Amino acid sequence: MSLKLAFGGKGGVGKTTVTSLIARTIAALNKETSVIAIDADPVANLAAGLGIDETQPITPVAELSDLIAERTGATPGTMGGFFTLNPKVDDIPDRFSIEKDGVKLLVMGTVIHGGSGCICPEATILKALMNHLVLARNEVVVMDMEAGVEHLGRATSGSVDALVVVVNPGKRSRVAADKIRKLGQDIGIKNIVILGNRVKSEADKDLIRTSMPDYEIIGFLPELDEIVQSDRNGVRPFDDISNIPEELKAVTQKLMALNTPK
Repeated sequence: MSLKLAFGGKGGVGKTTVTSLIARTIAALNKETSVIAIDADPVANLAAGLGIDETQPITPVAELSDLIAERTGATPGTMGGFFTLNPKVDDIPDRFSIEKDGVKLLVMGTVIHGGSGCICPEATILKALMNHLVLARNEVVVMDMEAGVEHLGRATSGSVDALVVVVNPGKRSRVAADKIRKLGQDIGIKNIVILGNRVKSEADKDLIRTSMPDYEIIGFLPELDEIVQSDRNGVRPFDDISNIPEELKAVTQKLMALNTPK
């Protein structure tokens, strides 16, 4: 199966928890499928949602200074100058990921200096790696993005099956969704859908529907005590993934149905 999903949403909507649960559910429903979870949010915490022990060291790709220097021919932290713009990255997902229950986690990290468009070795590695993951890997790739989609670009956008914007009930969700949709459309992502999270009632669903009549809504996920308690206790929700609610399983199956030959 080849499926590429990007998850976006403003802080606090539960995006990372949803991303981790969907990645784990896909892995559980498709034992023969390789699933890679990409943490592309500068505030990296996808590992906790996947149940990866915090004592396990995960070095973000952007901080692999020796590797970046080797592959690009330039010292990390420098800007401009001459360096390889198409570095070898195909071995990075397997070498620097950590696997848990059929999901491999790869943390991208962020380029601290120069902005998202800087011409520097770190940014070059991240862009090349994202291109490789989306275009060349015949796997399921689930990406936890920040509010924007900075790690994606026009070269990869056509192979992203969906940009899933996670929202909570409330009028502010429309503002955040519009911003993320514009960023996605600007780089050519065609399939942008809404996933309502922390929905407590039919009124909450109606609020999302009426405030976003021009969006495709792929589903709604309820407010769950299991997730609240897991956050308090510092453990992943639904340690036994077979106990996930039917709403989450239904959303996951809809997303899996977007699988298209690459």
